[in-house]
Amino acid sequence: MSAGGYVLEARGVTVRFGGVTALTGVGLGVRAGEVCGLIGPNGAGKTTLFDVLSGIRRPDRGRMLLDGTDITRRSPVWRSRHGMRRTFQRQQLFGQLSVADNVLVAQEWRGGGGGLPADLLAAPGRRARERTRRERAERVLADCGIGPLGPASAAGLPVGQARMVELARAVADPPRVLLLDEPASGLSAPERDRLAAVVRRLAEREGCAVLLVEHDVAFVMELCARIVVLDLGSVLAEGTAAEVRANPLVREAYLGSA
Repeated sequence: MSAGGYVLEARGVTVRFGGVTALTGVGLGVRAGEVCGLIGPNGAGKTTLFDVLSGIRRPDRGRMLLDGTDITRRSPVWRSRHGMRRTFQRQQLFGQLSVADNVLVAQEWRGGGGGLPADLLAAPGRRARERTRRERAERVLADCGIGPLGPASAAGLPVGQARMVELARAVADPPRVLLLDEPASGLSAPERDRLAAVVRRLAEREGCAVLLVEHDVAFVMELCARIVVLDLGSVLAEGTAAEVRANPLVREAYLGSA
C-alpha cells in the first residue's frame, strides 16, 4: 500500500500528443473499498488518464503505483493479471460467443488445471474447476440483472445490455481495481440502479478500489464518496460531492454548463 493508503495511484502524470499536452502533472489515487468519480468537460483528459492507468499508453512523465510498487512500465496484461480491470466507452464484446461465454473467458487465464492432457481426458479436477467457473459466471450475470441472457448471442445486444455484459466480464474474476469508462452511458434508469448496486457491493463487500469516468453528473454525485475534476489536462478540484458541487471553479468550468 502506498503512503497515502492507495491501492492504485498516479503521480505527476504528463502525456503529450505532438505539440498538444493532454495531461499535465496529474496525481490521484483510489483506496480499497472506495468508489471515486472522475469528471470534467470533453477533452479534459479523462480517457487518456485511464489509458495510462491501464497500461495502454505510457506517460511522458510520471509514475503509476499499485500497492506502492511502480508499475509504469508494466503491460496491460500484467496489470490485468494483478487485479486491474477496465471497461471502455465503446462496447468490446466477443460477438461470436454467447453472453455466458463472454464472462467465462475472463476466467480462463488462470488455466484449467492439468493442461491439455486433463482437457482431453476430462479429468475430475478440470471438470470441478470448470463447474466452479460456470457457477461464478451465473452469479455475476444474475447480479448484473442479465442472468436470462446467458445462452444468448452477444452480437447485436442493445447498448444497455451490452454494457452490463462488459461489467459482468470485468468482475467475473474478482478485481482489486476496477476502471469504468462511462459505464452508465446508454443505460435505462433501472439499469443505472443495478450498475450502482453492483459497484457498491464490489467496493463494500470485496474491498475493490473503483475509479469511474462518467458524464452523468447526478449518477456520480450519488454513487461516489470522492470526486476528482479534470479540466484542460489538470486536476481542478477534489472532494466530496458537496464540496465539488459548491466549488466555484468547478461550476464555471463544468457544472455550470452541464
